[in-house]
Amino acid sequence: MFGAVFGRGAAPGGGPIADDGAWLRSMLAAEAALARALERAGLVPHGAGAAVTKATAADFGPAELAELSRATAVTGNPVPGLARVLTRRVTDPAARAAVHTGATSQDIMDTAAMLLARDALGAAVTDLTAAAGAAAGLASAHRRTLMIGRTLLQQAVPVTFGLVAAGWLSGLDSAVEWLAFVRDTRLAVQFGGATGTLASLGADGARVRALLAEELGLADPPLPWHTERLRVIDVGTVSARACAALSKIARDVTLLTQTEVREVKGNQVAAVALLGCARQAPGLLATLVACAEQEHQRAAGAWHAEWQPYSHLLELTASAAAWARDLLVYLDVDTARMAANLAEAGGLPLAEGVTALLRGPLGAPQAHDLVATAAAKSASSGVPFLDVLLATPEIESALTRAGISNARVEAALDPSGNLGSSEAFITAALDAHARQGAESR
Repeated sequence: MFGAVFGRGAAPGGGPIADDGAWLRSMLAAEAALARALERAGLVPHGAGAAVTKATAADFGPAELAELSRATAVTGNPVPGLARVLTRRVTDPAARAAVHTGATSQDIMDTAAMLLARDALGAAVTDLTAAAGAAAGLASAHRRTLMIGRTLLQQAVPVTFGLVAAGWLSGLDSAVEWLAFVRDTRLAVQFGGATGTLASLGADGARVRALLAEELGLADPPLPWHTERLRVIDVGTVSARACAALSKIARDVTLLTQTEVREVKGNQVAAVALLGCARQAPGLLATLVACAEQEHQRAAGAWHAEWQPYSHLLELTASAAAWARDLLVYLDVDTARMAANLAEAGGLPLAEGVTALLRGPLGAPQAHDLVATAAAKSASSGVPFLDVLLATPEIESALTRAGISNARVEAALDPSGNLGSSEAFITAALDAHARQGAESR
């Protein structure tokens, strides 16, 4: 029922990111790769790897799935039942020696978790890269599109929509960078046997592990990491980090599409669905971190507690990324409405510039008080702020004494002249985006 919202991201080959079916396919891939590694190491008969790989290719039928479910309830994880079904599927008795040899259940589950992460992080990177491209386009196109700035949900000095989009772009680029880093450097095969020694394979254990890593395209770690869970936490951290960057964008869009604001038009469903995904990420990451406290060589329960939050976090991150792509690619900017909202502010957000002009002749306290009084009068009466300023005798006198013309006061209230380093910031964000894109190619 909720998959269309929280499971929108798809694995590279299609289908859900980390549901039961994805876990099963990844565990079968790990078992098949192990059989091929054992054959390459000369520990099982020739052809055994191919026989086991063939046995993993067919979908599990209803009876096999039911058997797997029953076995999981008995053993506490699905791998022993999976190994029994797989052994039965291998028709050559000699080749059956290649099924699950040397491995413990956690080896298969952890390796499958790394394969799931590779698919999920890859899908997220693809969608976030597209979202970043859209954000870059918005930043470039709206470098000089003026809009009211807002701090603490109150109107403040003006910004440009290009600067807003550049901020989104910076977060997206950072999310892509770290997701890709973990995908490319931190996903490692797990193969250690019961206590991380691979004792059942004797002196061949490390060689088989290296071959297994090669078969799967995963890193070959220095040693098994059964109770050192930083790789899992790294996957969770960059996933939650990406969700955090996306939630900022979606929240901005929901605020800018409000009826009273209407400065952008976009897919409101995409924005709220993205927020629904991202809001769950911190709690799931917290669970993964809490699970890192594990006993001796194999954990009693903490490893089991990782499976569902890990799966959900991967699914939600990929889904949030897909929603973000749709949100930004089709976002429509209403520049006329931005201009109207800025004009409606009547220059009040730029009062600080007038105060700066008056500090010299009046001193900071008096200048502040006079401008604040004028601002309050403008807000209550609806008279433009500039008119109130120039009709206030104390201000008019101070301006005359200081030789400050009305034109300078008007300039201080011109939004386009109060953008500081906005242009430079936008350029820097776009340049950084271009460099990252060039480095990834």
